[in-house]
Amino acid sequence: MTNSSRSSITCIFHLPGKSARHEQIRRGIWEPLQTISSYTIQWIAIGEKENGPNWFDGIWMDPMNENDTEHPSFLIITFKRSKSSLILYIDNSEDDIFLKGSCANLFLIAAERYPNSGMFFSDYDLLTEDKKYPVRLLKHHSGRVRNDQDHGKVFLFRKEILLRSIESDNTLKHHLLYDLRLKISEISTITHISNKEKGSLYEVVSVKQEANVFDYLMEEKSSQIEAESVFTEHLKRTGAFLSPGQFIISRPQPRHDPTLKASVIIPVNDRPEFIGTALQSCLNQSVQNIEVIVVVNGGNEDPTILEVQRYQKGGDRYVNNQIDVRLEVVDINNIGFCLNNGVSIAKGEYYVQLDSDDRLKQNAIERILEVFESDQEIGIVIGSYDVWELKKDGTLIRKKEIPTVTHDEWTRENGRNNLLRVGGAGAPRSIPIQLVKDIGFFGMNEEPYSRNYAEDYELVIRISEHYQVGRIFEPIYDVIRHPGGTDHSIDQNTIDRNDETKDWIRKKALKRRIKLNRP
Repeated sequence: MTNSSRSSITCIFHLPGKSARHEQIRRGIWEPLQTISSYTIQWIAIGEKENGPNWFDGIWMDPMNENDTEHPSFLIITFKRSKSSLILYIDNSEDDIFLKGSCANLFLIAAERYPNSGMFFSDYDLLTEDKKYPVRLLKHHSGRVRNDQDHGKVFLFRKEILLRSIESDNTLKHHLLYDLRLKISEISTITHISNKEKGSLYEVVSVKQEANVFDYLMEEKSSQIEAESVFTEHLKRTGAFLSPGQFIISRPQPRHDPTLKASVIIPVNDRPEFIGTALQSCLNQSVQNIEVIVVVNGGNEDPTILEVQRYQKGGDRYVNNQIDVRLEVVDINNIGFCLNNGVSIAKGEYYVQLDSDDRLKQNAIERILEVFESDQEIGIVIGSYDVWELKKDGTLIRKKEIPTVTHDEWTRENGRNNLLRVGGAGAPRSIPIQLVKDIGFFGMNEEPYSRNYAEDYELVIRISEHYQVGRIFEPIYDVIRHPGGTDHSIDQNTIDRNDETKDWIRKKALKRRIKLNRP
């Protein structure tokens, strides 16, 4: 490797007018990058020059200067001012960042090693409350299309690739970096640099946030709409976009001679304290031409069995002429396996989802059937739900800070495209039993990284490619959050593993849709 190939770099960072941050930026960014003499730096600061520190002698990009508002996105203007072929962008607009002295040098060598890569990002350390936490990010591949995926705060861009990814009419307000990442991925590779102990390239000072699967609900509506637009354009450019109505067919007629309208299938493992509430919500349904299939996957010693038997003939909670509660027991804790067992013996025309710790509202199945009966092209119905929290004293409290989860991204026009960007599909989900069988049943942890997660995600995606998605926007389901729930106090390793699973499924779906669109 030659010094000349990495002799210069443009460093862009934020230098706000608040003097309280000036000293940190000097120590965390300005000084570390000047400790290595193997390259020269073109410094560009985004901020108000009038209130800037005396130690900065680089180029100022002042958002308040009207002469520099020729482009709606100020960051793009700044990128264009670079005189170097490589741009190190440090996004310290919100958090304090401390670069390692060798950070830029490592990035520059990586750029020489991977000449076809247009973007580089790396793991980092999170500094919070006098503690340091390593943050390990996921390697890039074509399925990493979520707008909320963490790529860190420091990026190296190859200017030639970056400028090819910038559109002159870019008016994005929320998701410029997301848009650039997708566009760069279309014309070059994206390289991730991993971290070993003491191997991070930089540190970020911020509050350590606990994982919350409902975080996206707090995102501004305009931000969500913009992210959908960015992703939709990416699909169009790559040939993976499915136009409204394209490839849509009528759902298959049942071939298993259903004698009931619906089968509620509940996989469960060691949850005797919850299963009764779930079962009672099924027995209270306004439509009674249904059945409940409980598949206990903890073997014959699972205490959930005794609780379910209370709702069967001879049990103390059994009522004459009630909905049939069927019990299946397996000794393998595999959710997809449980669902497939239930589907195989179902007497209903439609499968209805119910987790063992949740409950259906009284009119849930009635509303689901109405939607199916309204259109023969509907292959799945997705409802909306309210979120409740189970307190230690056993009381249930409606979490009013979380509005009814409607999954508005599931529009008839673009929902099946947008599904690949967002985290989930919504609940409850209902699918014709015959369609589950025809497409290939539920996943049973065959996908990389899958551990009783996303068992129906690929099934839902495949259904959306050929059938309409019916929506119910009023709540018909209650999600009960509690310490033992799969989405409560979830650790980062589990989050990463789950993201790996769904991103792999997204990668397969994108390839499949590109193939569908080929003449």
